Amino acid sequence: MPSLDHLNVRLARPEDAVTIASFSAAMALETENRRLDLDRLHKGTIALLESIDRGFFMVAELEQAGDRQLLGQLMITFEWSDWRNGVFWWIQSVYVDPVWRRQSIFRRMHETVMSTARASPNVCGVRLYVEGSNNVAQAVYRKVGLTPSSYAIFETDFVLARQKGLMDCPTEA
Repeated sequence: MPSLDHLNVRLARPEDAVTIASFSAAMALETENRRLDLDRLHKGTIALLESIDRGFFMVAELEQAGDRQLLGQLMITFEWSDWRNGVFWWIQSVYVDPVWRRQSIFRRMHETVMSTARASPNVCGVRLYVEGSNNVAQAVYRKVGLTPSSYAIFETDFVLARQKGLMDCPTEA
């Protein structure tokens, strides 16, 4: 296994879109046994990369002998809090290539997120949601200092409902 001395956590760029989308698809299959629409996923990845007002991706990149390889990713989206007059950063789409797990890749990405968030005057906190049965991920999140929230998440997922034929809605906004 190569040394992680040259690991860089950085903002994702458009040229990272294919790898990010493949990581997101792998994460959905691994954690929720969901097969995502790859075309929709790629378009959604590009949409975020091109619109900083929606959020951003961070990637962990290893550079060795001029070659660069993405080892992991996470996505940040924004939630306005009127109570705090600030923005929560939501960590989503966390994925580390299985070959590189248990080597503090997520920890390095999380540390970068936290230091960047703390230095941003409009950010009031960082949140993350995780599949309820994903005990491995929950243990990792606790190790980096995240704690369970008192809130439960409820949703209506229009895309999933359409895929299952439960809604009669247009597929494009």
